[in-house]
Amino acid sequence: MSNVFCSVVIPAFHEAGGINAVCRHVFSLPAPGEIEVLVVDGAPEADTLKALHVAGVRGVRAPAGRARQCNAGAGLARAERLLFLHADTRLPHLGLYALGEALGGTAEAGAFDLGVDSARLGLRVVAAVASLRSRWTRVPYGDQGLFFRRETFFRFGGFPEIALMEDLELMRRLRRGKTRIAIVHPGVRTSPRRWEKEGIVRGTLRNWSLRLAYFCGVSPARLAGWYRPHGQSENS
Repeated sequence: MSNVFCSVVIPAFHEAGGINAVCRHVFSLPAPGEIEVLVVDGAPEADTLKALHVAGVRGVRAPAGRARQCNAGAGLARAERLLFLHADTRLPHLGLYALGEALGGTAEAGAFDLGVDSARLGLRVVAAVASLRSRWTRVPYGDQGLFFRRETFFRFGGFPEIALMEDLELMRRLRRGKTRIAIVHPGVRTSPRRWEKEGIVRGTLRNWSLRLAYFCGVSPARLAGWYRPHGQSENS
């Protein structure tokens, strides 16, 4: 394996408007070593890759679906540490150092506390509850910036290529395997766009309902139909 400190995999689907900003953000952060950034575009038009012009970023095409895109990026990554970052999420200033400290200790995987890039009280409460939940359950979600030792990620098979809940399912597998999962503070900052589109209460209740249904055995394919009733992408 190379001397790259961390490979940052960014799955994207129609993110042309913001992809350069997130790539510049990652490269601007202090880090213990070289950082590799891979943008994995799942859109047939590859519009995100066409808009990408940040030097040093590796552009990859893959079939649509966050799990498939993340796995494709991981398969090409050169580092022993893997970080999966959503295109609308930003890391804390010393986040790469915190990741290195976590994976350099006893943890084999982890994530950051959740923050939302909004001053609205309701969204701050949502983020605080999500962070407390992930610290209690040790099952963080994808928008918290999941990270892994490379060997651990592939030993558990990567993200299961299911229609929804791929992040939840992988972290549950790790927990069942008694893998130590770290939750790092300070947290990431994710865009409020999905809550602004749906409404805080509606979006939060919808997410809780989907997760409860998944725990009760409803298939990811059926859940995806509820989550994306109008044929939206798996990255929505």
